[in-house]
Amino acid sequence: MSKIPLTERGAELLRTELAKLKSEDRPRVIAAIAEAREHGDLKENAEYHAAREQQGFIEGRIQDIESKLGNAQIIDVRTLPKNGKIVFGTTVDLVDIDSDEELSYRIVGEDEADVKAGLIAFSTPIARGLLGRVEGDEVSVDVPGGTRTFEVLAVRYE
Repeated sequence: MSKIPLTERGAELLRTELAKLKSEDRPRVIAAIAEAREHGDLKENAEYHAAREQQGFIEGRIQDIESKLGNAQIIDVRTLPKNGKIVFGTTVDLVDIDSDEELSYRIVGEDEADVKAGLIAFSTPIARGLLGRVEGDEVSVDVPGGTRTFEVLAVRYE
């Protein structure tokens, strides 16, 4: 399996979720299964089936997170050379040439992405178009709604 890029923050969020799943969610669902078993006939016991389904989800998510962390390439952007080039983990201030709208995005891993919070995955069209660019560059990006043109105002390594 190939390496999965994560920021320091993204790796910490995954570790926190994993700890919660193992220490809180897993024991809670095991107790719910045990309680549902005490109610008798398992074929018609909706509580039992719901708890087993939840257990399957929790175990699947634990495996997913452990796999991602095991194959993670954690990138701390603060240790990278600050040469003004847009790379994974940098925060980019842009202006949309057509609308004069100013935007700020941080390029992150898939699990960290949250467009409303300004976190875009490195695999998105905008991030792919920005990677390798520098301050002052104009970038045209094909997005689902058409082509957008941005000017890179600043690149921050934070």
